[in-house]
Order: sequence, then structure tokens, then C-alpha cells
Amino acid sequence: MTHTNLMKTLYLTLSLSLSALCAAAGDFTKYVDPFIGTGAIDGGLSGNNYPGATVPFGMVQLSPDTHEAPDWYNASGYDHNDNRIYGFSHTRLSGTGASDLIDILVMPTVSDRNVSSFSHDDEKAVPGYYQVRLADEGIRAELTATPHTGIHRYTYPAGTPRNLWLDLDHSANKGSWGRRIINAQIRQTAPDRLEGYRVITGWAKLRKIYFVIEFSEPIDSMTLFDGDGRKYGSADATLINGRSPRALVSFGEASRPVVAKVSLSAVSGANARQNMEAEAKTFDFESYAAEADRMWDAQLGKIEAKGEPEKLTTFYTALYHMMIQPNVFSDVNGEWVTPDYSVAKLPDGENQYTTFSLWDTYRAAHPLYTIIEPGLTRDFVNSMLRHYDYYGYLPVWQLWGQDNYCMIGNHAIPVVADALFKDIPGIDKTHAWEAIRNSSTQSHPNSPFSVWERHGYMPENVQTQSVSITLEMAFDDWCAARVAEMLGDTVSAERFDRRALFYKNLHNPANNFFAPKDDKGDWIEPFDPLRYGANGGQPFTEGNAWQYYWYVPHDVECLIALTGGPKEFERKLDTFFTLTDSSGEKNDNISGLIGQYAHGNEPSHHVAYLYNYVNKPEKTRRLVSHIMSDLYNNKYNGYAGNDDCGEMSAWYVFGALGFYPVNPASGRYDLGLPLFDECVIHLPSGKEFKITADRKTAGGTNVRKILLNGSRHRPLTISHRDITEGGTLHFEID
Repeated sequence: MTHTNLMKTLYLTLSLSLSALCAAAGDFTKYVDPFIGTGAIDGGLSGNNYPGATVPFGMVQLSPDTHEAPDWYNASGYDHNDNRIYGFSHTRLSGTGASDLIDILVMPTVSDRNVSSFSHDDEKAVPGYYQVRLADEGIRAELTATPHTGIHRYTYPAGTPRNLWLDLDHSANKGSWGRRIINAQIRQTAPDRLEGYRVITGWAKLRKIYFVIEFSEPIDSMTLFDGDGRKYGSADATLINGRSPRALVSFGEASRPVVAKVSLSAVSGANARQNMEAEAKTFDFESYAAEADRMWDAQLGKIEAKGEPEKLTTFYTALYHMMIQPNVFSDVNGEWVTPDYSVAKLPDGENQYTTFSLWDTYRAAHPLYTIIEPGLTRDFVNSMLRHYDYYGYLPVWQLWGQDNYCMIGNHAIPVVADALFKDIPGIDKTHAWEAIRNSSTQSHPNSPFSVWERHGYMPENVQTQSVSITLEMAFDDWCAARVAEMLGDTVSAERFDRRALFYKNLHNPANNFFAPKDDKGDWIEPFDPLRYGANGGQPFTEGNAWQYYWYVPHDVECLIALTGGPKEFERKLDTFFTLTDSSGEKNDNISGLIGQYAHGNEPSHHVAYLYNYVNKPEKTRRLVSHIMSDLYNNKYNGYAGNDDCGEMSAWYVFGALGFYPVNPASGRYDLGLPLFDECVIHLPSGKEFKITADRKTAGGTNVRKILLNGSRHRPLTISHRDITEGGTLHFEID
């Protein structure tokens, strides 16, 4: 199969693959509200989601920018608390705590205005479609998308000029990450076509974005500008180069709307044209919006839940958010930009993906992909392995094909390892093991392995964020050891097993916390378990010692022993969920608090399930139920923290299903409490795994009995194989 045909298959037949299912199961997209998580109340932390148009795992995320220069607290470009729109750009991040992308902005106007007020009463969003009325000039803007193309339709008031801005200067805040535009071009190449590119550096280094825009009618006139507002040439100018070019394009007065197709490529303008030819030949806006809806309905229908509409809206919006990314990075012809900025071509049948927020998504999103999207899991893993081939180690936080080194550890390792353990087809195990081994031994930012092996921990005076890095790297090493063991490399397995226990070297029995040491082996004092760290300068990363105490997912039994046994472990958990004391200023990522538990950030996400390990599952169930009901909702402030490329959403999806991967590379899922009375996972094999609940009272959390395929199930876990072989998991709940 050629890559052109592959992308046509991705775009045109995703909706057909489950058409019979979706026809029987109903319309899933009606339960999605893209406005959930787009704002915060009273200074809280937003989900940083956006309401605009995209298709599952697409390159284009076409949405309004309500900030002139999006930054940390409006990272996706949109904030529900705003009332002004600066235009519609084609790329962005969903749910992250930092902003980047925000490329190729288009803004309609009847004059030369480049900003407009708007009201949420005049806004609508469903999967793959967004609409808003720009109040200042009465223009209706509509957006939809294909994988590589954004489709705009602008309806102007009768008798007014139909103009629009194309702005290549607009970006995320140029005061962050050293962001600057290196070069850009706008060129008219046909009566109805503009082409160009932008080279920009920022959080992702040196990004190239090529675009082609085709309009539904010829351009009447165009005026070009540079960054200081000067005009270039006359109204018939057709070309501008610079660092901040803009174009004011006019189509004259007429009653018909203007439709614009904007196709992107990271490789070349020729590839952008080819992407458009493959995905967006016509100007039939309704057909693109309908196809986007069908694609989303097929994706969302892979999990079929039955329940109250309000809960279904929260559930399916969470599932929607975790299917926005990772994003396809290759073009329809299979070409993609490698980490060394050369162009490579993929094997037939594969796509290259980017946007790997791995410190977040390895915990729940990637394990969930292995259940409902094993084919995409193959592509995600192979994309990481190709990154390794050029970079020398697996990605840490990959964006637009480059590593921005954000966060700590190298959590591509558990993602690749988990795919191998689950025997996802199409992954070269020898290649994967080489990548894991070298990524665990070749030092890179925040991972000085010579220090790690010399001391058996990270000394804070040598490597800051030392306690968090020690705990997280120990888990990565456990994953490496299991892969080595699976492939018969006993020497490496012994090495990494030894390193996987390094976390013990920072357990201080005097205070029963993981605490920092210096390079001489002395405890660093004073030590305050309530004191927060951020991303450097403190021993803990975006948290404190309480929140990181529980991060030994590969060795919980040993952690229980270090704590003083099951009863002491339970008491410490009880204190964790009730202690409201604080010390100093909280880290900005700390939100969604239950005692010291911070659901708004990922290190806490598995902790509610740890009561299972001391045979107190009733406490796990009560907490999981409380988190789902109190820390998520179906309004614009529906997340307790940044969604982080779908990780916060993935936690909710797992919680609603009734299980969660405490160790995300173990192939086991810890049982909690299902949200719905019936939920069916439609597996790619054609089998089904059904989760049912018989509740005697609404809101009950006391599980009297669990049945797996009709037989009493006493363990507090189920296996990946239990799910993929199909069957029924039944809860009887008082």
C-alpha cells in the first residue's frame, strides 16, 4: 500500500471500520463537549484544552486563539474566561502546561481589524467542527479539519468587503523558550492560492512549517506587510519574505461565503500540496465536517458506555481528549523530517507520530492505547525507535519531531517495554532492546548515568531534582531489566535489576520519607516533607516528599516493608489523604488536592489504588469514586489540572472502566470501582470485554463480589490477557 493510499485509508475509512458497530451503538460524538477543560475558576489550574476542530491523531488542530501570544496559563491558545479572538491558527498543544506551535493564523474581517470580541452564547463546538460569531463585524466563522488540512468557512454580512488576514508573525509568546521567527514567506502562486513557510524556534527547536492555502474563489487583491506595519508594494504585490510577514487578502463584496483550505507539511510546500490533493480536493465544507464527525464516532465507539447523559459527557470528552494526540507527523507520501532535519521516507503502511508528553502519558494513556489502539501503539513505538536512530536515545518529550527534554527520566522506556511485554505486533524486539539499553546507559539531560551507578542514587548537589529522578529512573531500570530478561540478556537484566533498587538508598528511616543526599552520602538538612519543588533547584519535581513517597510502582511490596508493614503503610496513606498542612508556596502544578494528594499532577495518580496492596480495597473504591465525582465535571472548568496531552483524561477513562495500571508496564490492572452499570470495550480482534455492575443503591462503593467470566475473582487485579481475550468482569455493589 502506498503512503497516499494509507493516509486516504486513515482519513476516509476510519469511519467505515466500525460502521456496523456505530450504527447499532448510536451517536457517540453527541456526548463530547470540547469546551470541557478550557478554563478555570477563581485562579485554579485549567485543563488547557481547546474547543477547535481536529480529527483523531491529526496534525492540524484548528482553533481560535484568545490571546495575542499564548503562554503558560493559556497554553492551547484558548481560555474560556476570555472574550476576544485574535484569529484561528492551525497547530497547538492540548492540555499542556507550556505553549508552543500556534502556527499559520487566519482572521476574517470586513475592514483590516485583527481582533474581535465574541460571546460564548454565539459559540458551538463538536468533535471536528467549531463555530463562532465574531461580534465586532458580524462574521460567522466555521472550522473543520482533515489530518493535514484545516478547512475554514467565513460568512460575511451582506454588502461588506470579504477580507482576511494571513499572519505568520502570530505565535506563542516570544518571551518564552527563546522563541523567535527565523524566516518566513508568503507567495501567491495562482489566482486562488497562497503558499509559504515559517521557520521558528522555541520549546521545540527549529521547526519548519510549510503551508498551501486554496480559496473557493480568486483573490481580488492582496496587501503585504512586515512586522512594523509597513506595506510592501501595491495592492497587486504577490510575494514577501521576512521574519514577520502578514497579508491582508480581499475577495470583494458578494453574498457567498469564503472557504479556505490550509494544508500543512513539515517537509515541503510540494508535500503540503500533495496532502491537500489526497485529503481535501473540493470546497464542500459540510462533507469535511461530516467526515470528521464519522471519524470521531468510530474512534469513540471503541468503548461503549451506558449511563446518565452527564456522566457520559464527561467520559466521552475524556476519551476524545486522549485521542487528539500523539499527532501524525509524516505526509501522505510517507516523508517526514528526522531529528537531524533531513528528510526520510517510511516503510509502506506506517506513519510517523510526534507530540509525546511521556512523563505524563506513560502512566495511563499509553497503556489504554495498548487495549483499544494496538495498531497505533505499534506506530507510536516505531516512531520513538526512529527518533532513537537519529538521536542516540529514546525521546523524553518529543514535539514536532524534536526533543525539548522537558521533565525527568526517560519514560519512552516503559512505553516501549509495555508494548513488547504485550506482544504488540510489528515492533522489532532487537531494535527496541537496543534503544532501551542505550537510552539507559548513554547520559543525557537529567540522566547522568555515571553518577547514577557510582553513587546508587542521584546526589542533590550533583543532579538537582535528585529524589524524584532517583525514584523515576529506578522504575525505568526495572522496565529495562524485564525486557533484558525476556530476551535472555541475563547480564543486563542483573545490572538493571540492581539499579531498579537504587530508590532504597534515599529512604531515610529516621523520618520514613525519601530524602535527598549529597555526593558524600550525607542526608541534606533541613528536610521538610511538605516543601514543594518545581523543575530544578529542589529535590522534588513539581511536588513534595509526601507526593513522591509512593512512587515505587514496580516494587510496592518492598515499599510497604520500608514503611513498616501493611498497618503502618495504611496509616501513612490515611495521613496522606487527610493532611492539609502546607509549607511555603505550592508549586503551580499542585491542584485537585485531597489532603496531600494532588490529582492535578501526575505523580499522585496511582496512589488511590495502593490501598489494594494492604487489602483495603474499600478505601481505594471510595477514593476513586470521590475523585471521579468531585474532581471532574462536564463544564468548562472540568479538570482539576492540566490535561497533559490526555493523561488526566486517561485516568478518568480507566477509573470509569473500573481498573487502573499502577505499574504501567506490568500488564496488570488494579481494580477500583466502575462508574457505569455497563461498559463494553470493542477490541480490534472483534472480541468484546464487558464491565458490568449490579448496584443495590445509587452511589454505593461496597463491592460484595467480583466475577470474571462467571467465576468468583478474588485477586484485586486483572491481566491484559484477561481483557484482550474478551469476556465479562462483573461487580456486585451495595
